[in-house]
Amino acid sequence: MTPRKKRRLYLFAACAIGVGSATALSLTALSSTLTYFLSPREVLAKNPAPGMSFRLGGIVQVGTVATTVVGGTPTTHFDVTDGQASIPVTFSGVLPDLFREGQGVVAIGSMTSSNTFSADEVLAKHGASYMPKDVEQALQNAGKWNPKFGPPPAASTWNTLQVKSSSS
Repeated sequence: MTPRKKRRLYLFAACAIGVGSATALSLTALSSTLTYFLSPREVLAKNPAPGMSFRLGGIVQVGTVATTVVGGTPTTHFDVTDGQASIPVTFSGVLPDLFREGQGVVAIGSMTSSNTFSADEVLAKHGASYMPKDVEQALQNAGKWNPKFGPPPAASTWNTLQVKSSSS
């Protein structure tokens, strides 16, 4: 191999290593900022590690909202349910105006060592017929709603819903 071809080979190898390293660093940075969506049933099944950030979606369970003021900051405790399981949530700060019992919610945060979801941000349902796509999918997977039978049931009835058998 001539010196010129060796130089070209070394230059190509250096470029390939540089592009590979840049790609690896980009993918690593991207994966650390991903936030997965989980329903309460999936949280109980997958048992995410404390501190791992994800989105918890479902309905604010009726009768579970309690707010206290700690150090001048409101702290709210409530449960998020998908009709089959519920997860206790703690949020410190001001909740959205549309936040209330029986409404759809997506909370962004992580599980604590005491199996409580610590929310950094709470997003509430906005509109009479809007339901986040992930919450809609979780309802369908839980057997609580099938879109071919009409709009989703009122969230206040979820704890009493019975899954209809298709073999009647």
